[in-house]
Amino acid sequence: EQAKAMGLGEQWPEIAREADFLSVGTNDLMQFLFAADRENRRVSERFDPLCAAGLRALRAIVDHADKAGCPVTVCGEMGGKPLETMALIGLGYRGFSMSAASIGPVKAMLRALDAGKLRERMDWMLASPEGATNLRPQLAAFATEFKVPV
Repeated sequence: EQAKAMGLGEQWPEIAREADFLSVGTNDLMQFLFAADRENRRVSERFDPLCAAGLRALRAIVDHADKAGCPVTVCGEMGGKPLETMALIGLGYRGFSMSAASIGPVKAMLRALDAGKLRERMDWMLASPEGATNLRPQLAAFATEFKVPV
């Protein structure tokens, strides 16, 4: 519903039904959603890929892709940072493109992660109308609670 409010949700089911696969470029998507260049110091504080609105948009994409049986992967910086990758797993993403230097830290996070518990927590965080606009602290707390290295 958040994605529809942003004017983004209606085309995703159609795209997912017609495409052979989807690859979400998180850098460009988040830059578009926030209307902020993450490298521009005057507006970069607006750019946090772990904000609830951005994560809801990413959730809508993966949910529509799953319903259509369309494989979906992530490319961009989010897929190579352990905390951000953990969030993406909680949304339902399973394929990531990352630099070789990111593989070790992300692999360590994956080995310690219970994706089912994370999914439940992410569902709760994203559904809560009073929830935080930035989920970074809550995700870091989850990682600490369940001893997930991020």
